[in-house]
Amino acid sequence: MAPLTGAQAPAPIAPLRRRTVVGYAIGSLGTGGFGTLPGLVLLYYMTDSLGITALIGGVIIGLAKLWDVVIDPLIGTLSDRLQSRSGTRRQLMLTGALTLPLAFLTTFAVPAGFAPAVAAVWVVAAFVLSTTAFSLFQVPYIALPAELAGDYDGRTRLLTWRVIVLTVAILLFGAGGPLLRGLSDDPRTGYLVMAAVAGLVIGAGLLVAALTAPRGAAGIPQPRANPFAGYPQAVAALREVPALRALLGAFVLQALATGIMLAAAQYVATWLLRSEDAVTLLFLALIAPAVLVTPLWGMLARRVGKERAFLLASVLFGIAALGVVPVALAPGDWIYLPVALAGAAYAGMQALPLAMLPDVIDHDARARGTARGGVISGVWTAGETAGMALGATVLAIVLAVTGYVESTAEVVPTQPDSALLGIALTFSLLPAALLLASLLVFRSYRLRRDDIDADPVGGAVAARSAA
Repeated sequence: MAPLTGAQAPAPIAPLRRRTVVGYAIGSLGTGGFGTLPGLVLLYYMTDSLGITALIGGVIIGLAKLWDVVIDPLIGTLSDRLQSRSGTRRQLMLTGALTLPLAFLTTFAVPAGFAPAVAAVWVVAAFVLSTTAFSLFQVPYIALPAELAGDYDGRTRLLTWRVIVLTVAILLFGAGGPLLRGLSDDPRTGYLVMAAVAGLVIGAGLLVAALTAPRGAAGIPQPRANPFAGYPQAVAALREVPALRALLGAFVLQALATGIMLAAAQYVATWLLRSEDAVTLLFLALIAPAVLVTPLWGMLARRVGKERAFLLASVLFGIAALGVVPVALAPGDWIYLPVALAGAAYAGMQALPLAMLPDVIDHDARARGTARGGVISGVWTAGETAGMALGATVLAIVLAVTGYVESTAEVVPTQPDSALLGIALTFSLLPAALLLASLLVFRSYRLRRDDIDADPVGGAVAARSAA
C-alpha cells in the first residue's frame, strides 16, 4: 500500500474529457465479450461437443476462475507499484490486451479425436492462460475511474457510458457468438471461427482502453516489496473499509445470480425452448432493453443518488427472475417478457456499483492518506470473477445432481424431467433468492454524495490524469 507522496498533492478538479469517456468505455467491448462468451458457451462446448461430463466441465471453469481470484490481489498490488513508479497503469493493461486473443482462440481449438480427458486438460490450460491475460488488463482498468474523474456525478457519467458499451458488447457477443458458431456444419469448426473473430474484437477493445490510461508524473520510487504482499493488503482493505465490504458483497452475490442465468441460458434454449438458436433471442430480450435504459439509470442516480437507484434496479431484477419460474411448467415465448424486464434492471445493477467503487477508493484515500486503488480493484475483480465463475459451477452441480445427460456433437440424448426442472429453477428462482441476499448485504453501505464531493483527493487524482 503506497502512501501519498508530494507528487500526489491535492489539486483542482479537471473536467472529464469526452475522448476519455469514449476511450475508457470502448474497453468494455473487450471485457463484456470475455465476460459473456465463455460463460455462455464454454460449459456447453465441453458437455455437448467434447464429451466432457457436466461436473468436470464445471470444475474446469471453477479452477480457471479460482486461479483468477488468487492472482487478482497480486496484480492489484503490482499495478499500484507501477503507477507509483512510472505514473501510469498502462503496462499491465497492454500485456493483457495483446495476449488474450491467442489464449482465447486456443481454448476453443481442441483437435478432433481427443479423448474427453485429454480435451479437458487442453481446455483448462488454455482457459487459465486466457483468464490470466484478462486479469492483467481488468484489475488496473477497474482502478482507472478514480484517476479519470474527480467528482460523484463525473464518475456516474464515466461508468454510465462504460456500461452502455458493456451491454452492447454482451448483446454482440451473446447473440453473435452462437451465430458465428453456426456458420459451419462442423461444431468444432464453428467454435474455432467464433473464437477467432471474438478474440480479435476483444483484443482491439482492450488495446484502445489501455491507451487511455493517464500518464502522470512518476512518484517517489518505492522499495522492493514482498511479491505476496497483495494478500494481506487485500485483507486489510476489506477489514478497514466498511463501504467496500457492503458494495463488494452485494456485487458478488449479484454476479453469482447473473452468472448462473448466463450459464443456464444455452440449456434453457436447447432443452426448454427446444431451439439451440433461441439463446440468441434470449440475449436480445435481455440486453436490448439494457442498452436503452442505461442512460435513464444515470439520470435517476443524479436525482436520488446512486445508492437508491441501485436498490431499485436490484429489486426490479429479482421480480423479473421470479417471473421466469413458470417456465418449469409451461415453457414458451412468453419468457422473453420477464427476461426483458431483467435486462432493464441489469443495466442499473452494472453501472451503479461500478460508479460507486471509485467513490470508495477516493474516500478511503482521504480517510487514511494512502493510495491503494489497485489493491481495492484487485479485490473487486477477484470477487466479481468468483461470483461469475461460481455461476457456471453451481449450474454444473445442479445438472449433475438432477441427472443431466451429456453427449458428443453427433448424439442427441433425451433429458429426464428432473434435469429440465433443474435448468428452469437455476434460471429463475435461484437468482431471485441471491438478489434478496445481496440487498441485505448492501444495507450497511453508508457513503453518500456529500461524503464524496467534499473529498479533495478525488480532485487531485483527476488533475493528475489530465496532465
